[in-house]
Amino acid sequence: MSNTLFDKVWDSHVIRKIKNGPEVLFIDRHLIHEVTSPVAFLGLKSRNNSVLFPERTFATADHNTPTINQHLPVKDALSVNQLKALEDNSAQWGIIHWGLGHQKNGIVHVVGPENGITLPGATIVCGDSHTSTHGAFGAIAFGIGTSEVEMVLSSQCIMQPKPKKMRITINGKLGEGVTPKDVALYIISQLSASGATGYFIEYAGDIFRDMSMEGRMTVCNLSIEMGARGGIIAPDEKTFNYVKGRLYAPKGEAWIKAMTYWNTLFTDADAVFDKEISFNGFDIEPMITYGTNPGMGTGITNHIPKAETLKGGVDSYKKSLSYMGFAEGDAMIGKKVDYVFIGSCTNGRIEDFRAFASIVKGRKKAANITAWLVPGSHVVEAEIKSEGLLKIFNEAGFELRQPGCSACLAMNDDKVPAGKLAVSTSNRNFEGRQGPGSRTLLASPLVAAATAVTGFVTDPRTLKAL
Repeated sequence: MSNTLFDKVWDSHVIRKIKNGPEVLFIDRHLIHEVTSPVAFLGLKSRNNSVLFPERTFATADHNTPTINQHLPVKDALSVNQLKALEDNSAQWGIIHWGLGHQKNGIVHVVGPENGITLPGATIVCGDSHTSTHGAFGAIAFGIGTSEVEMVLSSQCIMQPKPKKMRITINGKLGEGVTPKDVALYIISQLSASGATGYFIEYAGDIFRDMSMEGRMTVCNLSIEMGARGGIIAPDEKTFNYVKGRLYAPKGEAWIKAMTYWNTLFTDADAVFDKEISFNGFDIEPMITYGTNPGMGTGITNHIPKAETLKGGVDSYKKSLSYMGFAEGDAMIGKKVDYVFIGSCTNGRIEDFRAFASIVKGRKKAANITAWLVPGSHVVEAEIKSEGLLKIFNEAGFELRQPGCSACLAMNDDKVPAGKLAVSTSNRNFEGRQGPGSRTLLASPLVAAATAVTGFVTDPRTLKAL
């Protein structure tokens, strides 16, 4: 029987099928952080349950963490309580915990791959929607709710209906200045923010095969922003080389055994998907959003579309533009920007900071720009310093902050003020996402860098490396 990659991984983890209902799926890795886990642990205790497999659960603090002066006590009372709860619960149940200040601390979807927790063929869940990031390794990974976090803690299983299968194939070559972030934003702009609802996406074709692991993580991270349950890319030599030697990766005979299995993780040639979509890599240019959901995006050289050219509600479209302070037909290039943010589980890896540095090197930060450069982990922070990128940033007038989710979701001190416009490398541009009343343009690290040195939305292809 021919199967898709998704079928092979999913079906191998099903331990019970419920007639006309969901399936019970065994979970290999459970990632937790300080926001969704406290209530789950309270539920666990109220039912006199325990953590079944603490060795399969990994905890890190990221959402509530400050990105400056992390050695000082956290000021916000809610953040203090959540961080303390994660620490105490982890200690009580024997869960590995990388708290604030720990050398392995960072954003949950950055530290997982860094430490070999993320492996091909695994099932991975976390109380965070962007768990889909880990699909870049050929894993089935998706976000879960608080009650489901409790379910996995107590049983290492979860009840889930099996999603439909979609394959998105992109062949060809990417042009100058086009990054994996642009590929993902392009797909979302074509499908809409709900166009993949009910599906698990497999990404296939030359474009994804040629991507680095960091790039694949960015694409899978954004699967959720088109409504998908998750995204997955078949593992290959690039994947295996990335995983090999990492802390929790198999070693010795276990590695040989794992590789035997991992080499079977591909979609059979005659496997059938519920939906197939194809694009051409040559059609993608640097992207930027202009509205209040990730599907409202366009090539950076384009103008904001007229309402009558789009499918969907005209009133909601105009409301979105009104919130952003934009008008139909506006050019995106040249719009004055107040804030630039590079970071998050979407673009907080070393490759993203290398890209940012390639533009800002030899230039200066624009006077009207407040820039937040936030690495996704302490490992990334150390790489930035060891590769000399920090010197480039400092000479250009930028400061590097400490790891955390930061301005991605404004659950910490890093909030964009009301009415201010930010170019952000994060994943969501909803109203108030980066702070009450803030306005967000999603873009790649290259677009963010070009904007940071000019002060307005800028096509990075117009700024040659100095």
